[in-house]
Amino acid sequence: MAEICCSVSSAGSATCELPAPAVERLPRVVTTCPVCGEKGKPVQGQTVKALLSVTLRQVENGDYMFCGTRTCPVVYFSADGKHTFTTDQVRERVYQKEPEAGDVKICYCFQHTVGEIRHASSEARNAILNDINAGIQADQCACDLRNPQGSCCLGNVRGLIKRFEQSSQVS
Repeated sequence: MAEICCSVSSAGSATCELPAPAVERLPRVVTTCPVCGEKGKPVQGQTVKALLSVTLRQVENGDYMFCGTRTCPVVYFSADGKHTFTTDQVRERVYQKEPEAGDVKICYCFQHTVGEIRHASSEARNAILNDINAGIQADQCACDLRNPQGSCCLGNVRGLIKRFEQSSQVS
């Protein structure tokens, strides 16, 4: 015999007496920077912890994103939207935030700077690429910990070289 869970009130509306099923609400996932609104890139928590210059008591376990927007002060933000860390809270200057500054590193593992690449000859630029590739092949890179974006710098280096090569052809 089926249980009757509903009753009709004197006003004629039905009400159910069974408990409502618990609805589990998933945490809100933020993939866009809370300051500039641009999409962030996932970065490992160990990268955030390694590069922050503030007490790690401010870092909660969870997912973090890297904001590469040049004009935005935020470097990292938590995927739950509760925490942001800015350029003045990281140990390294961030290439994506200062892409024209000559003394900013573009390769954090092998210490190559924007200025070094800007002023290098085409042959010297190729030597820089070869140096980075040799370090990668020798398993000497640690981009996941040293590079604020948490991934290999090679794409950034190649893009910068291409930009400088194109601008020197126009001049």
